[in-house]
Amino acid sequence: MRKFLAILLLAVFGIGGWLAWALWLPVTPAGQKFVMLRPGYSTRRIAVELQAAGVIKSRFAFILWHRFHRRQSLKAGEYLFDKTARMSEVNDRLVRGDIYVHTVVIPEGFTMFDIAQAIQDAGLGSSQDFLAVAQSDRELISDLAPDARSLEGYLFPNTYEFTRTQSMRDIAAVMVRQFRQVAAQIGLTPTGATPNSLTTIGLIPNGPTPSGQGMDVQKTVTMASIIEKETAVPEERAVVASVYYNRLARKIALQADPSVIYAEMLNGNYSGSLHHADMGFQSAYNTYAHPGLPPGPIGNPGRTSLEAAMHPAQTDYFYFVSDGNGHHRFSRSLEEHNQNVAKLRQAMQGK
Repeated sequence: MRKFLAILLLAVFGIGGWLAWALWLPVTPAGQKFVMLRPGYSTRRIAVELQAAGVIKSRFAFILWHRFHRRQSLKAGEYLFDKTARMSEVNDRLVRGDIYVHTVVIPEGFTMFDIAQAIQDAGLGSSQDFLAVAQSDRELISDLAPDARSLEGYLFPNTYEFTRTQSMRDIAAVMVRQFRQVAAQIGLTPTGATPNSLTTIGLIPNGPTPSGQGMDVQKTVTMASIIEKETAVPEERAVVASVYYNRLARKIALQADPSVIYAEMLNGNYSGSLHHADMGFQSAYNTYAHPGLPPGPIGNPGRTSLEAAMHPAQTDYFYFVSDGNGHHRFSRSLEEHNQNVAKLRQAMQGK
């Protein structure tokens, strides 16, 4: 009997020592360890993943610990382990859902191609997967722009935090939701007031826009995307808008270089720079080859460009060109414009 009790006591001490070693002895991961725990994972599967990553010492001890705390559910998500921690602390993190988030910065003017690359660079998935969503899930904006060819223009520029448990559609939906919030704040809605310039030049029929058509939204966002690409100076945007609206009113081709770039990007043959021959590239998005607005946005504009498209300055300008210092010179006639182009060339030669 004494021998049995001694063996039992040794076993108890052994198990206790093992638990103390597994539960309370801190573990230091070998560098940064990312562990992806997907929805539906069992406690056993979670324990296996944590042990394989070198975050805990024993999956059996983790399972045992969790069974003594059954009221605590473990949250799915991606976790980063890069600091020394006890098993109980690891468990607490999973209970809190202290998941890792990926920050994605989308500057104003980014195209859906740029955004797709930013998503991939952030480690959230393939750029092609995001593009597939951006080019096909048009129902996300069907009430705003029923004729939209993609989500281009409605993926609002901002700084976002995403997790790897979010699908590409979830990510796109967050950006579209941000666009909707800003659009509502500035009065850009399918049933809102139509910009006067669009009505005047016949792009929108006189009178209120029919509810749900969203044609004012689509054309305004398209104009805003061109404005965004043409100038980075906020105070110039309303003036740039006036130039394009004036040209539309006179049925003069917009001749916006960014539209040619976008046309070639859609075709997959943009080389990184424009040449004179590119101006004849056949695409509905090429505003040199086709008069009027392109069939959709050529990028994703920010708030000030949207406001400029809605409220252009009142000018008689028809041309503008860079001054070589980040701003633009505006002109009323082709002769004056050619003089400004000559000044730009002189300025560039002097640098």
